[in-house]
Amino acid sequence: MLKELDPLLYSQLRLAVMSILLSVDEADFVYLKEKTGATSGNLSVQIDKLSAAEYIRVRKEFVGRKTRTSCQITEKGREAFEAYVNTLKEYLNW
Repeated sequence: MLKELDPLLYSQLRLAVMSILLSVDEADFVYLKEKTGATSGNLSVQIDKLSAAEYIRVRKEFVGRKTRTSCQITEKGREAFEAYVNTLKEYLNW
């Protein structure tokens, strides 16, 4: 019996954000937006979902007069991503 894929990571944009965050220490909102090609609104919603699941940590700060939002993957997020990839591998080898 195949395991169920994590529905939170099944979304293309959330999966892309997690993939990017795996390869960097942290990424700001503008960087994630450029890399994913997502709209600001959609990216914001998906970041909120990943943050609510504690897959990523979101930090907001002021740089000068502008707000800077940066994201970092958590250990829980790394484990969820690894489990997702392993489940996909099981699907491929089924």
